[in-house]
Amino acid sequence: MVKTRNRYGVALAGVVLHLMIGGVYAWSVFTKPIAQQTGWKETAVSFAFSLAIFFLGMSAAFMGRLVEKFGPTVTGTISSICYGSGIALTGLAVQSHQLWLLYLAYGVIGGLGLGSGYVTPVSTIIRWFPDKRGLATGLAIMGFGFAALLTGPVAQHLMAVVGLANTFYVLGIFYFVVMIIAAQFIKKPRPHELPQAIAANAQRVSLTGQELTANQALKTRTFAFLWFMFFINITTGIGLVSAASPMAQNMTTMTAAAAAVMVGIIGLFNGFGRLAWATLSDYIGRPLTYSLIFVLDIVMLFILLFFKTPFVFALALCLLMSCYGAGFSVIPAYLGDVFGTKQLGAIHGYILTAWAAAGMVGPILLSYTHQVLHNYYVTLVVFVIIDVLAMLVSVLIQKDFVAHRAVKGVD
Repeated sequence: MVKTRNRYGVALAGVVLHLMIGGVYAWSVFTKPIAQQTGWKETAVSFAFSLAIFFLGMSAAFMGRLVEKFGPTVTGTISSICYGSGIALTGLAVQSHQLWLLYLAYGVIGGLGLGSGYVTPVSTIIRWFPDKRGLATGLAIMGFGFAALLTGPVAQHLMAVVGLANTFYVLGIFYFVVMIIAAQFIKKPRPHELPQAIAANAQRVSLTGQELTANQALKTRTFAFLWFMFFINITTGIGLVSAASPMAQNMTTMTAAAAAVMVGIIGLFNGFGRLAWATLSDYIGRPLTYSLIFVLDIVMLFILLFFKTPFVFALALCLLMSCYGAGFSVIPAYLGDVFGTKQLGAIHGYILTAWAAAGMVGPILLSYTHQVLHNYYVTLVVFVIIDVLAMLVSVLIQKDFVAHRAVKGVD
């Protein structure tokens, strides 16, 4: 008799993997020390982060297919090798003062590790939790959002004790060891491994009753709509998070110290928002959840435009960041509801290309308009307009699903 594996153990391994790769969000901790030690401009150092996020999104499409073909343990192992070696080689780049090596190590190799690691657990955990897709993906992706809160203090301590370059060597080895162990526990459920009552709920949460391949999903109007919604959500969120502190100081009477505290708090909302919104989607459905995310985005953006009280401004930013995090955690379950879980890893990988695009568009749009116009108002208005468009698309998708269920005779 084959032993049945514990689905919560698989989920825990996925959370651990995401906690490791989520350390990429702590890159700002290294920016100034690297610039001071090497003489490189801070903007040049910061570009390594943008490059890593770009390669995360672009490689996820390819890695998502590998998850389906070879299994999550293989892609998780690839992730541990790429991310661990990328971080370690970053230390060598700093030590040898080679900027091209920094981009290759952290941006390209590390980015490939991020892409393969990001898609590894998500589709697998959804298969283990067909009855709680939102909660399951929310937990895993929350780990990615919270990782910076752990990595930041640890990195600061290591830099003070062993030095900057050695910090990357230590972190690279640590990430590799932890990730390669976690990857061995991330496996797809075998046939009949889930209790029948749990497996039956997969059909209950399905919006279409379909099981599509990745190529079939790509050709649908619904995939294009979901890609657009995901892109807009990230463009707005990542644009705001890239300039949260100077924006708060410029548009309100908030001091630099208060703005720094606010940045830490919005990071918590980013992390908790991933779990809270994803869990909510299990109860009210993914289509309605995404529509509510854009409604809240629009309301909070208007508050940023017209309310100058520091507390109100900070609260609006916190809620906007919860919506930003929600986009990441709700979309995998949404894809599973629409296209099924047959090739969910590949489909999820394809939609993450929106992250690569938005990671470039959002911050550049906000920084460029501020540089030219010396204020953030025009960008905020643009964000309102694109969020309204995304909300309309979300409502249109909801109507499509209602019509589909009516044709199928589903209540």
